[in-house]
Amino acid sequence: MPETTPQAVTQSGHEAGPLLRTLRGENLPSRPIWLMRQAGRYLPEYRELRAEKGGFLALVYDTDAAAEVTVQPIRRFGFDGAILFSDILIVPYAMGQNLQFLAGEGPHLSPRLLDATLESLTAVPERLSPIYETVAKVKAQITPETTLLGFAGSPWTVATYMVAGEGSRDHHDTRAMAYRDPSAFQAIIDAIADVTIEYLSGQVDAGAQGLQLFDSWAGSLSPAQFERWVIAPNAKIAAEMQRRYPHVPVIGFPKGAGEKLAAYARETGVNAVGVDETIDPLWAARELPAGMPVQGNLDPLLLLSGGPDLEKQTIRVLEAFADRPHVFNLGHGIGQFTPIENVEALLKIVRGWSH
Repeated sequence: MPETTPQAVTQSGHEAGPLLRTLRGENLPSRPIWLMRQAGRYLPEYRELRAEKGGFLALVYDTDAAAEVTVQPIRRFGFDGAILFSDILIVPYAMGQNLQFLAGEGPHLSPRLLDATLESLTAVPERLSPIYETVAKVKAQITPETTLLGFAGSPWTVATYMVAGEGSRDHHDTRAMAYRDPSAFQAIIDAIADVTIEYLSGQVDAGAQGLQLFDSWAGSLSPAQFERWVIAPNAKIAAEMQRRYPHVPVIGFPKGAGEKLAAYARETGVNAVGVDETIDPLWAARELPAGMPVQGNLDPLLLLSGGPDLEKQTIRVLEAFADRPHVFNLGHGIGQFTPIENVEALLKIVRGWSH
């Protein structure tokens, strides 16, 4: 085990694992690894539990089952990070929208904010409490070497669902609303940010050691809109979380940001930035702030496909980020049909590499 340094000690005095140390700015010789959506449908043990419990929301709100799903990939692969099993739409659910996950259709929220006002919603904050229970149960099951990550959706991405009531390809309705009535849309963004701050705080109080903000649909915005609806609200959340919990790093992940990623990294104040698979890691290493921890960015489809290119491209990512703190991850979530043996091969490559 590496010698304990001042940076390697947690707020509670326990030694921090390699993921937490990296997110705090240490450039470790070997890279910690976790995968977005690692607790999910590619695992047979997850599919078995999901079939037993029924619907997705029922699984999220069964705290024993949600904790088990969170721990399953740690038990199988020994990832350096455990990511809470939940969903970004828990926030609008707590804000008073009804939430359903329909087979083959995805999530549905009602009433959608195209048809209803924010003021017409009646908040149900107790819908957040079971998530905190899940966090506490996971924390009790993992070792100090495994970092527990909480998360939330960023305001822009959450707003796309709240406004349209469902997912969409180009977020036409939400982008149009933001242009047509920016003051009303600003109120939605602000309300989401405020609830998200409290939600993330509850996760930290329950045991989360790091946090990730998922802005999955950041790529659908123009540069000026990106500044207002992505950078500004994420900066508000990051600043408040760092004021409340200076020992808890925040990872910002604006998928699809492209060349706007550099401004996001500079201006939001997040501690680390996630890099999606569309970004050249050499560009990211050059353009992102010096010394800033990065996370990413292997293409999930390459992990699904496997073969000789898996090792070649994995090494390329590792080498590109060799001069800064780096958490190995995918450019987005692991695919449902990814073979277990490909994940095992990836782990072997990453854990066999050092600089």
